[in-house]
Amino acid sequence: MSRISDSTYLREAQYKTSANLAARANLHRRFSINAYGWTKWAYDQLALQSGMRVLEVGGGPGWLWRENIERLPPDVSICFSDFSFGMAQEARQAIPQRPERNEAQRSEVEGRALETLRFAFANLDAQAIPFASGTFDLVVANHMLYHVPDLLQAAREIARALRPGGRLCAATNSVRHLRQLHNLIHEFDSRYPEHEDIFAALFGLDNAPELLGRDFAHVEVRRYPDELWVTEVEPLADYVCSSSFWGSVGGLEPGCRAALEDLIREKMKAIGGLRITKDSGMVIASL
Repeated sequence: MSRISDSTYLREAQYKTSANLAARANLHRRFSINAYGWTKWAYDQLALQSGMRVLEVGGGPGWLWRENIERLPPDVSICFSDFSFGMAQEARQAIPQRPERNEAQRSEVEGRALETLRFAFANLDAQAIPFASGTFDLVVANHMLYHVPDLLQAAREIARALRPGGRLCAATNSVRHLRQLHNLIHEFDSRYPEHEDIFAALFGLDNAPELLGRDFAHVEVRRYPDELWVTEVEPLADYVCSSSFWGSVGGLEPGCRAALEDLIREKMKAIGGLRITKDSGMVIASL
């Protein structure tokens, strides 16, 4: 059984720091063909407005805000949280409370004070949100709800924490996402779960309307068009070694990295790279 929703493993091993997540993000940043970029697109879907109260659950190292800090409207109040204390601490150290501005940007705001960005940081579980009902206008869950052991409980808690008319923006993947990559890993080591076994029961773009429809009046799925064209062996091997799915089988066997790289190199040889399907997007659920 996969440990993708094993809270202890996720907190104390897989996401104790951002190292594993960074290895996977590096592959997407370097080899995705959509030049607009996931983080920028994901931020667009939030439709933030001045004065909004926002909660992010499972925010990792805070990349969503770090990479869009200049775009935040004034007077937005953001409670950033993660189940991993290490992740929450990293985000707290990295997210600036006041944005740096270049000369051109300073001229645009000349005559008024630069707004202070209001971030609070917490170490919390999305299944038990420690805030009063109706506290937030928006809850953000960026590629994390498939890690929650009791998704329906988390959905109830998120809905409770939102004001009437509030929204959940939950990024996730479909059953098509990275199919070729997971098939390659399973070919290399049959202990690694097959692609269909990985995604069958996870929260995704395909089943989100059904799973969230119990607590939210409207559920919309927006897809981010992209794919991977990977032309280097090492970043793909780094991704494979960082996968949370190794947790259920004790990890990649010691000394197997070279053999893994040989297999990837062989797969790339015919056309100079590997084309890997991506199917990610944002689920917008409103009360």
